[in-house]
Amino acid sequence: MNVLLIAGGWSNEREVSLVGAKGLKKALLELGHTVDFFDPAKEFKFLQDRAQKADFAFINLHGSPGEDGLIQAMLNQAGCPYQGAGPEASFLALNKGATKTVFDKNNILTPEWELVCPDKDCAGLKILKAPVFIKPNSGGSSIGMTYAKNDDQIAEGLETIFTAGDSALVESFTKGYEVTCGILGETPLPLILITPPENAEFFDYNSKYALDGAEEICPAPIDKDLTLRIQEITLKVHRLLGLSGYSRADFIVSEGDPYILEVNTLPGMTPTSLVPRAAKAAGYSFNELIATLMELGLKEKRK
Repeated sequence: MNVLLIAGGWSNEREVSLVGAKGLKKALLELGHTVDFFDPAKEFKFLQDRAQKADFAFINLHGSPGEDGLIQAMLNQAGCPYQGAGPEASFLALNKGATKTVFDKNNILTPEWELVCPDKDCAGLKILKAPVFIKPNSGGSSIGMTYAKNDDQIAEGLETIFTAGDSALVESFTKGYEVTCGILGETPLPLILITPPENAEFFDYNSKYALDGAEEICPAPIDKDLTLRIQEITLKVHRLLGLSGYSRADFIVSEGDPYILEVNTLPGMTPTSLVPRAAKAAGYSFNELIATLMELGLKEKRK
């Protein structure tokens, strides 16, 4: 097939996207496909023309565009199949506040939260107190995230996100350990236990992407019943949000209970990324994972 490999874009996760694209291009070529690389930041106006000439699009974008559903909507217009969630589900899952309302409505444990917008009439916390995590409401890779231990750090963390043009999702600090669970098709993958390096307060950008970053153990050495519970929640959320193909949900386990944090619809595809690592533990080589995602994308298109 002629595959349009879409990567880069204009979010603050551009470099992560481009790094992942290198490995994806190699895998696609080894699978016997031809690859047409496309960077929306440089060629956006030609997306539909290029998509109409492709048999399939593999999206490796993070943040907006890509995880917000824009590229998927344009590929739908062009009649080009792609891997992963469609426009509506992508848009919903990228917005942390929106997903939190879905979790709450369906009685899925998640840390207490507030959505804070930059307008002078609503800026500031009304319920939560330090310590808290402050995250861009529509960003990823832990870029712009702050662990705030006092009011001054809360104000600084909010201002950082407001200056970048986003609203802030503020979460209460929940003490525990972090695990992540991927979905491939309709099957949960083995869990990964994540332990940030000693000099990191949380699973930050460097911990995620540096080769000497967080320790990631897969399968996670935790109780079988807890593993099954987290896998069941992940699959439930995958379905509630209307996702397809694959996704990844992140959790904090506190006093034996899993609290879901967020869901990623276009998980990273770098050498240190979590879904490829979990898929490998489930018996998939990297190339087999890519081939499976393409098969699932084509199947979704046929629906």
